[in-house]
Amino acid sequence: MTGAPVIHIVDDDASFRSSMSRLLKASGYETQLYESGNAFLDRLPVGEAGCILLDLRMSGVQGFELQERLARTGNVLPIIFLTAHGDIGAGVRAIKAGAEDFLPKPVSREALFECVERALVRNVQQCQQQDRLKAMRKLVASFTPREAEVFALVVRGKQNKQIAHELGTTVRTIKAHRQAVMEKLDVRSFAEAVSIAERLGMLAE
Repeated sequence: MTGAPVIHIVDDDASFRSSMSRLLKASGYETQLYESGNAFLDRLPVGEAGCILLDLRMSGVQGFELQERLARTGNVLPIIFLTAHGDIGAGVRAIKAGAEDFLPKPVSREALFECVERALVRNVQQCQQQDRLKAMRKLVASFTPREAEVFALVVRGKQNKQIAHELGTTVRTIKAHRQAVMEKLDVRSFAEAVSIAERLGMLAE
């Protein structure tokens, strides 16, 4: 995540985009404006801090469709829906799909800024989590093929003797691989190794 946070305003109403941008800039926020979901996808920000103010109904890619597409790309920019066409059902759908909030137009300055600040905090947390996961994946990727096999069995609770039998080698060799794995992961306990495997989704395989 780099630079100052940017509030991305995606709305097909030019006057609304402009007024919202002026309001946010007057309070020190940086903004980028997009007239449609397609325009946002064409200039998709990567590795930037911020959040998205998204209209529900637009020409081309609609709000929910854009939300779904961004989710598939691993987007970590929180989405705040701003719409004059929403109802309770739409709001529930948006929140269940991961939106930060679902606000009606017109929205009060206080409600908007409170929501934006909350979204920016969540964005920082999500980026930090992604960075930690990337670091963990890099560590696991440094394993030799045999170390990877041992790690996969260790975190599933297999004992050294069981692993040695399954891999056709000696307990002493397994102990050596296990020690190498712990050192590469920079962990001191079996529980920490299991936690890493769990966070990388390896235990669900």
